[in-house]
This record gives sequence, C-alpha cells and structure tokens, in this order.
Amino acid sequence: MTLAETPNYKNSSNPFLSLNYESALESLGDDYYDEVAAEEFPQHILRWRNDALLPRLGLEPQLVKDEDFVTAFGKFQGRKPLLALRYHGYQFGEYNRQLGDGRGFLYGQVRATDGELYDFGTKGSGRTPYSRGGDGMLTLKGGVREVLAAEALHHLGVRTSRCLSMIETGLPLWRGDEPSPTRSCVMIRMSSSHIRFGTFERLHFFQRPDLTKKLLDHVIEQYYRHLSAEQNKYALFYAELVKRVAKLVAQWMAAGFCHAVLNTDNMSITGESFDYGPYAFIPTYNPSFIAAYFDYYGRYCYGNQPSICQLNLQMLQEPLKAIIDKEEMEAGLAMFDEYYQAEYSSLMLKKLGFEDLPHPEAGELLNLTVEFLKDSQVGYHQFFYEMARTFSSKWRDDPGFVLNSSDIVPVPGASGVFDDWCILYHKILNDLESDCIDVIAQTLAVNNPKTALLRPVIESIWEPIAQEDNWQPFYDLIKAIESRK
Repeated sequence: MTLAETPNYKNSSNPFLSLNYESALESLGDDYYDEVAAEEFPQHILRWRNDALLPRLGLEPQLVKDEDFVTAFGKFQGRKPLLALRYHGYQFGEYNRQLGDGRGFLYGQVRATDGELYDFGTKGSGRTPYSRGGDGMLTLKGGVREVLAAEALHHLGVRTSRCLSMIETGLPLWRGDEPSPTRSCVMIRMSSSHIRFGTFERLHFFQRPDLTKKLLDHVIEQYYRHLSAEQNKYALFYAELVKRVAKLVAQWMAAGFCHAVLNTDNMSITGESFDYGPYAFIPTYNPSFIAAYFDYYGRYCYGNQPSICQLNLQMLQEPLKAIIDKEEMEAGLAMFDEYYQAEYSSLMLKKLGFEDLPHPEAGELLNLTVEFLKDSQVGYHQFFYEMARTFSSKWRDDPGFVLNSSDIVPVPGASGVFDDWCILYHKILNDLESDCIDVIAQTLAVNNPKTALLRPVIESIWEPIAQEDNWQPFYDLIKAIESRK
C-alpha cells in the first residue's frame, strides 16, 4: 500500500495526517527497511507537544489539538507504511550486525516550509525485527531526558534533532538500572534524516555496492542538493560531511556536552546530533568526564569526542570507497582538525564575549581560559554565566575588577593562571573601542544562559513527576531553556 492509498490519508481532519508526506526513502525499495506495526498502548497522555516546530510544518499551533498528537503519534492511526530501517554499526569499537531500528520506526517524511525534507522517527513504539529480545519501549524518564537534551542543545546553537511529542503510554517497564516497574512513553523525533553511518556499513557488510550507490545518490539528492549537479559530487559530499561533523562536535564541546554513545549507528549522514541516552553536560572542565556508566574505559569521554567523530568518519570510508576515490576522501578528512578548531575557537570566544579577535590574542585567551577551568574545577557553565552576570565597563580600568564581584573565582594571587587571564582580558578590553563594551555585554548574555542542564537539575524535575505526577517543574525548566535564563 502506498502513501496515497492509506485510508483517510488526505481527508483526515487531523492536521498531522493531512500533511503532504513524501515517500523519498520508501521509494528506494525494501532493501533498506522492513514494514512494521506500532504497539497498541493501554493509555495515551500527552506530556509534551513542541509547538515551536509546528509553524515549520505549515501548522498553526492554536489549531492543533492535543488529541491530534495522540491520534497520530500515540495511536498511530491513518499512517502506513511504518518503516524500521536496517543498519549495522561499530559499538565501542566492535562491529555489530545485530542492529537496526529496535524500538522505533520511520513514521513519515515531510517537506517543511524551509524546503527541506524532515523525518518523523519514533522511539518507544514497540518491537521490530531488530529488537534483539528487548521490549521496544522507552521509559518515561528516558523520554523526559531526550526532550530536555534536544531543547537545551537547540537553544545553545547545536545542530540537533528535536522532539515533536512525548506521550505516556501506561505500560509498566522493567529496567535493571531503574526502580521497577517504571513508567513508559513513546516520542516522535523530528530530524533531518533517519540515515546513519551504519546504514552504509550494513550494505558494505553484505557486499552490495549497487545499493550503496543508490543510497548515496538519494542522500545527495535530498540533503546535499547543491552538490547534485557537480561532476565530483561524491567526493564533495564526503568533504562536506566532514565539515558538518567537525562543526557539530565543536558545538558539543563548547556547550560542555558529552553525548556518551558515539557508535557509528548514532552518527547521522547529515551531520546532525540525535539519540540522547546517557548523555550529560559536564559540571566542570574535565576531558576525562564519562557520561555513560557502561563506558568502562572512557572511550566516549568528553575530551575524546573530536577524535572519535574523526575516527567514525574514517571508518565510513570503507563502505564509501566503492563509490568515492580513497585519496579524495583522505583529503577531505584531513580538513577535520582545521574545521573543528575554527568552530570551537569561534564559539568559545563568543562565550567570552567576543565575536572576533586577532588570532594571537584569541589563542592565548582560550588557552588560559581552558587552563584555569581545568585547574580550578569551578563550574564550567557557572563560570561563563558569572562573566555575563558581572560584566562591567570597570573591567577596563583595572585587571583586579575582572570578575571581582563573583565568589567563584580565587582570591587575588591564589591562582597565577587566573591572574594572567584577568590581565589579558583587561588588555583586550582596552585594545578595543569603548563603544564595544555594550556589544560584549550582549554577546556574553546571549551565549551564557543561567540554566544549565546538569544531572542534579534533571533529577530535580524528575522527582516531582515520579512522586506526585507533578509536571510543572518540567514545563518551567523548558521555558527557562527557551528564554535562555
């Protein structure tokens, strides 16, 4: 059955069922997916609806009812086919062929008002052929954490998927790492693409270069359209993917974010961040910080993220070499460090209040900042927020005034690194025109919100949900994230 033949597809009063769904991925054929059915849930309580995304779909939030979300994304009425994608992946360095969409599926693809194609993907929608003995479900706490991560990262300027809806489903779940039974939910993730590095790795495993080329042509046509007419489009695609991934991981690092599970099946072919499980925002600057309790050797620790993403791009060359010249891919990958450093420096300078600085001063200021954060172990996010909160034109008058009204910094003379940082910051302010002060203050405020999504903050909003079914702290936190306060 095609999309056009789906019962009530075009005549539904539900705005989600009346969207102009495209069969871009479905049209590739069933070598890439399996048709699946959604779980039938005993309960449907809409806990989160992302009204900010609706205008991008051409929908007016006030005209979309809660029941529309429930019918479309909880009961899954009126939509076929539902596609569980096939993929493999390197998990903690070991190749795993027992993968694929194990608790989700591609619900549909929609062309948004920006002209781009977006995927609606489920999480927690039940068993598929790739569930590997699991129940295919998502804990309510896991859903809450993903909503928060996606919104926090988006408002910090990270290129990320976002959650369109989260519905509590009433199924009790048993999980070894949580008090059981625990509550369950199903969510819809809106992303630029459902296709992963591991989608190509699976095709290479089965020695199907024909299917690899077909998929690569699809990826370029849909997500790299500006390259589709280029004679060397395949090598240009890989070079741009390298740039996108390098910039993405720089965004994570500047935001103090540790993804925790950077397996190749969690790497999007469009260079977008997605799939937030045991993630964490770092409390202090610690390159060895580990977010996932099962990452015993720190493979995916905070400081390893750039090198791991670079390695994953290198491993992607193996399936792509049937289509793209190996030397051309190596030339593209060689630019990773340059892209990463440029993006990371730019983002960190903005956190320090500067849109741009001469290179020698910028490098020295960043080095001193990171050195002080690492040595002092002051709160990573708090340090930058305190800069925004206490910034004053008086900082131009004397280095001793820099951050002097904040209690997070050492007393004068206690830290030579901090003293050097204050002297340099003071010098930079005096090298700039006096009318730049207001711009610096604004840049600091925009890039350093008060609210940081640290683990204690997440636990503080989860406890009232778990104990009293009180969701107000959750909604208040979302508002604080959105307002960057």
